[in-house]
Amino acid sequence: MARKGILGRKEGMTQIFDEAGNMIPVTVISAEPNVVLQKKTVETDGYEAVQLGFMNKKANLVNKPLTGHFAKTKTAPKRYIKEMRLSGMKEYEPGQEVKIDIFTAGDFVDVTGTSKGKGFQGVIKRHNQHRGPMTHGSKYHRGVGSMGVISPNHIRKGKNMPGRMGHETVTIQNLEVVRVDTEKNIILIKGNVPGPNKTLIQIRTSIKKQ
Repeated sequence: MARKGILGRKEGMTQIFDEAGNMIPVTVISAEPNVVLQKKTVETDGYEAVQLGFMNKKANLVNKPLTGHFAKTKTAPKRYIKEMRLSGMKEYEPGQEVKIDIFTAGDFVDVTGTSKGKGFQGVIKRHNQHRGPMTHGSKYHRGVGSMGVISPNHIRKGKNMPGRMGHETVTIQNLEVVRVDTEKNIILIKGNVPGPNKTLIQIRTSIKKQ
């Protein structure tokens, strides 16, 4: 089955009601028409992919190489440029628009975004470890705990340690499209998607569930 995709921006979450009166939590994603900036083929690049541009950007903020890249497709400079290896977009040519109507209610999609950054965190928040006793003279509360056995004289690789948490690329699969508004360029997806509001979201046809 053809696999298509589009770039959008997360606007937030809300809830709607279906015909039976059931409440459905949805994430609102705005996806104005994307522009195909480049089409890669096996003959020229060794693989097939489509490069999409999303959201206009001021021309004075774009360097010369990118300005020439946008000029080839006669489109305004774009803020986001992403490449997708999708099988269902072979018919698109550079300069064409990809609109939200490629999806319909009832479709299942895979959504990719960047998770919220939490900064430097300890092992309790980062790895869901338990804390030590808070009473009876204990001086161990939120520490790392055992670093391993004595014989290696070093910490084993893979040991859960404090460190930076979040701000990673996360994909949630098999999310259902609840509603598509082609006039407002909005798509409602059941459940939550990764990342804070106003961040870039990639929506692609589900690879596991059709």
